[in-house]
Amino acid sequence: MLVRLDGMTNRAYAVTEIMDAPDTFNAHRPRLFGIAYRMLGSRADAEDILQETYIRWIESKPSEVRSTEAWLVTVVTRLCIDRLRSAKTEREAYIGPWLPEPLLSSEPSSPDRAAEFASDISIAFLTILERLAPEERAAFLLHEVFDFEYPEIAQTIGKSPAACRQIVHRARQRVREQRPRFAVSRDAHAGLLQKFIEAVSTGTREQIVNLLADGVRVTTDGGGKVPSVRRILHGSDPVARFYAGVGRKYGERLSYRVAEINGEPGLLRYFDGKLESVQSLVSDGTRVLDIYIVRNPEKLKELSQF
Repeated sequence: MLVRLDGMTNRAYAVTEIMDAPDTFNAHRPRLFGIAYRMLGSRADAEDILQETYIRWIESKPSEVRSTEAWLVTVVTRLCIDRLRSAKTEREAYIGPWLPEPLLSSEPSSPDRAAEFASDISIAFLTILERLAPEERAAFLLHEVFDFEYPEIAQTIGKSPAACRQIVHRARQRVREQRPRFAVSRDAHAGLLQKFIEAVSTGTREQIVNLLADGVRVTTDGGGKVPSVRRILHGSDPVARFYAGVGRKYGERLSYRVAEINGEPGLLRYFDGKLESVQSLVSDGTRVLDIYIVRNPEKLKELSQF
């Protein structure tokens, strides 16, 4: 039944729309967060984008929106593109390598969680996406991860469908060139992590070397806020010496445990019982290929419960 408010039917509709807005927005929130986080590599920035999108949503006229999802995705994507463009100077001035802010969960990803966040959110994958231009990154994610068609992407980023197809094609090639082509089971990866923990805890270089690929790389993000390696370590011997040296210097003050990091098993390292870094390892199931270490306290402050 239609309720009149101050004698104005359209005002009653407006109140109803505002009351329904949170439920409507929250129904799309998981996908919107998935897009924003992958675009920006930051939980805090993604939440800011969603807040701005929600404000625009409740200030709009939902009854005039033909597709709620398309409207929300378009706003989120365009805000993310603008944020990446403005962040370019910040990233260039960043001290040392920049890595995405990790997402941790206390338990392995369930099928529902995997569907909620679409497919790949690994630190390695997000790091590769950093090398794409903002619109290129948006088009690639919308098509390859979230299954949007080219006409939908065209409306979202303001390009023609043909242009979007070319953008995605080039982005896909760049990602494939830099992404490891190994299908590794969770059990194999988790087993290698346990061996790695045992090796780095003993501090013996030989044991560590045996678990590393010859071309292994270590990328550390300290953000200039804590001591860290400001260049990428490359090669099994330098990496083994690095971990062995840390183990000898700090001994029992350091501890490791396996945790769910961006949808896959990774390592948390503690110093005197306090979370010191989040480490994501890429492997072929037998050897470690890449290690991404996030030490920037600003990126760890939301993880104190782990």
